[in-house]
Amino acid sequence: MDTGECACGRVVVRDEAAQWFVRLQDSPLSVEERRRFEAWCAEHPEHQYEFDVLQGVWSTVDLLPRNRLHALCDTPVAQPRRRAVLRYALAASVLAVAVGLGLFSGLNSPEAYDAEFSTALGERRQIALPDGSLIEMNGRSVVAVQFEKGQRGVVLKQGEAMFSVEHDASRPFVVKAGAGQVMVTGTRFDVRRDDDQTRVVVEAGTVRVQGHAVNQVATLTAGLGTSINGQGQVAAAYPVNPEEFTAWRTGKLVFNNATLGEVAREVSRYREQPLRVSTTASDLRLSSVFKSSDTDALLKALPHILPVSLRTLPDGSQEIISR
Repeated sequence: MDTGECACGRVVVRDEAAQWFVRLQDSPLSVEERRRFEAWCAEHPEHQYEFDVLQGVWSTVDLLPRNRLHALCDTPVAQPRRRAVLRYALAASVLAVAVGLGLFSGLNSPEAYDAEFSTALGERRQIALPDGSLIEMNGRSVVAVQFEKGQRGVVLKQGEAMFSVEHDASRPFVVKAGAGQVMVTGTRFDVRRDDDQTRVVVEAGTVRVQGHAVNQVATLTAGLGTSINGQGQVAAAYPVNPEEFTAWRTGKLVFNNATLGEVAREVSRYREQPLRVSTTASDLRLSSVFKSSDTDALLKALPHILPVSLRTLPDGSQEIISR
């Protein structure tokens, strides 16, 4: 597919995203409409991304000066009523196109910005930043944002987040997590911080991952990942499937030949009590897809997939054991 065809395809997807956005603002969807909307989102990652961008930019409209918003959409901005909300959505679609073309960063001056955001167990949250960048947060996550004149900084204090960074070569976007940091000027990437390591996966663009240890640097492009251990050592870049690693954005847990030790660790992120696995069962492998909102279904299915059973421990947590 040539560049013209790709650009045309993106415009079509943006138009579809704008139509769905306006429809969602108008009134609750019927069961059939909800089904069609969810099917459209799941059809291709770009569909969900463009809708998320539009939704995020829509939430930043209040950050724009009223005369600037009026100039962008030629829509009266006084007394926004129900029908006016729909017209504002059209304004947001214009802004979404500006984001896609890398023009949004020029709408706001690079003023200082300082904020902290968090999510609870099972919660997913999207944050629109003043520069047009978006942060999608997984459950049990905390991010602190600090923009200064020469740099856009974020600290991932815990959990996981997907960053869609608006291009600005004059103000690098730096994400600090654990014993390392990720530096970009504009791209899409996922960062996950665990107790013993930080993992980085790139969906689009290029990022520079640097550890606190001396000479620990890795450059990642789309489809590559790396990890930083507690000592600040950066692993060599390795190929990844970004859709698999970021499936949490659509409420899914994807396991591809994962050990039960890895499964237990991932599932624990979505449960009040940690899921444990015995030493004899930890190396068994699982390939399947489950809903992150229903980890009980995963536990019920495990004994039918692998030679394991579950037992409840005195503290109320559960353990996977061999049978």
